[in-house]
Amino acid sequence: MSETSSKKLPKAQRRDQLLDIAQTIVREEGTDALTLGYLAERAGVSKPVAYEHFKTRSGLLIALYAEIDARQVTVLKDALTRTRRRLEDVARVVSRAYMNCYTSAGPEWHAISAALKGDEEMEAFQRELIDSYVALYCEAFAPYTNLSEEELHLRCVGIIGAAEAISREMIRGRVEEAKAAATLATLIIRGLST
Repeated sequence: MSETSSKKLPKAQRRDQLLDIAQTIVREEGTDALTLGYLAERAGVSKPVAYEHFKTRSGLLIALYAEIDARQVTVLKDALTRTRRRLEDVARVVSRAYMNCYTSAGPEWHAISAALKGDEEMEAFQRELIDSYVALYCEAFAPYTNLSEEELHLRCVGIIGAAEAISREMIRGRVEEAKAAATLATLIIRGLST
């Protein structure tokens, strides 16, 4: 038990600590090992502390997934602010960020996502996540296309589906990250050019 674990921490700091330990557990032992009880034990806190922060195992996994995703969204938004204002450049930045998300987030991202398949709470969370990405992509691409708002929305949904499929090929080792990103960028450019 570390000094940080046993002493009283502010709620936000304790939550961050628990999420860091949970991510370590997933990385080292897999998602099956991650329970609120085991997390509390590893953190050197009582079970009620872990339950107070996450309520359920699904709540914990969603919090982990959300934290990883929030870091990736921040990176993407930062990159977009530094990008030249052309469809080709924005498409490349979005594509690189998407593929890099899968490689930089580490295997725990995929393990967490897989562990929550079929969980009603996670399915709702993933729908919200996709909706937020569609909105982000629509906002990023709108200045570079003459598509109607409805058509742009549908194409951004398609872009996310294509990105997901291409990233799975990348994760399986069937395509390098740079090629995956370039392919996605080409799909975006062709799909949004009018």
